[in-house]
Amino acid sequence: MIPWIQLDSARTPHGGQELRLKQRGTEFSIMLGTNELMNSRLSGSEEALARLSCERIAGRKRPRLLIGGLGMGFTLRAALAALDGDAAVTVAELVPAVVAWARGPMSGIFDGCLDDPRVTILEADVGQLIRPENAAWDAILLNVDNGPEGIVYKGNDTLYDAAGLAAARAALKPGGVLAIWSQGPDSRFTRRLKQAGFAVEEINTRANGKRGARHVIWIAARTP
Repeated sequence: MIPWIQLDSARTPHGGQELRLKQRGTEFSIMLGTNELMNSRLSGSEEALARLSCERIAGRKRPRLLIGGLGMGFTLRAALAALDGDAAVTVAELVPAVVAWARGPMSGIFDGCLDDPRVTILEADVGQLIRPENAAWDAILLNVDNGPEGIVYKGNDTLYDAAGLAAARAALKPGGVLAIWSQGPDSRFTRRLKQAGFAVEEINTRANGKRGARHVIWIAARTP
């Protein structure tokens, strides 16, 4: 069996936890401690996050999307495939090393999508891009943790509490969607979304097509 090789590591902000980029043949893995956050062979649910969101804003002129978390680019590539040429997609990635990995050892996976003229990559906290905005985004897609809690970075908790959800709702255009990826269900978070004034769909999806682990995507629409 081909062994895993660690290519690089990086710390989350404020001296937090260690992210590690590993490679085995053509396969890549990003680890947080002993937990695998993502794997280049398992892209289905991250792609579904983009596809489901884009379906709900289809037909809008010059749609603006904000994606929290670059990861391995699965969500970004799926969004670009679903959107027309007049779209604008901003990706906020908190850890600069993840952007460097995308342009370096994992560039083959990204297949040039970072250079798509519709794309802007910002090394920033997605929460800082959400809070100042008012009716600016057609869709906000969050895949910055394993669910609606700050596992990778504790500061992400503020995205999922009542104030964070209120800020996200205010930042969406009428009928816009907040989409959140999770490794599993969370009934309390579903209730929190509804209490924040969203119309909520909780969708089960697979990590790899019809196979693999079951994941959850919340599609929360800003109703009038």
